[in-house]
Amino acid sequence: MGENESAFWRFSLSLYAQPGVADACMALQDKHGADINVLFFLLYLASRRRCVDPADVSRIDGHTKLWREQVVQPLRTVRRALKNGVAPVPTPASTALRNEIKRDELHAERLQQETLEQDFPLDNMGTGAAPEAPVSTVAAGNLSAYAACSWAYSQTEIDTLLRAMNAH
Repeated sequence: MGENESAFWRFSLSLYAQPGVADACMALQDKHGADINVLFFLLYLASRRRCVDPADVSRIDGHTKLWREQVVQPLRTVRRALKNGVAPVPTPASTALRNEIKRDELHAERLQQETLEQDFPLDNMGTGAAPEAPVSTVAAGNLSAYAACSWAYSQTEIDTLLRAMNAH
């Protein structure tokens, strides 16, 4: 990890590396429409014992919605389309392009995270600090606030994330 990486980015990389988290995130994203960067931001806030409510989540989610829809998701769509190659371009060439797009997609996600971290500073975020509450309790509450914003989710994947937070 580089010196200039934000605390939120480092948190996200570390959490994503926990067993089962990548698969849980893909399921939440692909089957339930979750924005993993928003989800991770809510968990990052929880790691700092910052509680959010549905109004906070709506502001957070809405803040980067256009970026997600116009940049991150199109890059993801193209990357996935290239997974098995697209005729008539030879597979090695399309694989090289796919790898470049994957880097661009990751960069776009990092920019989204940097924007969230910059525009929603910890000391101004959430309904308040919960210094005595276990991180897992704050995390569960923050994810419930996300679910209350009409985000359908799977308890199995949420439990995986909460276990990873406990191990984190």
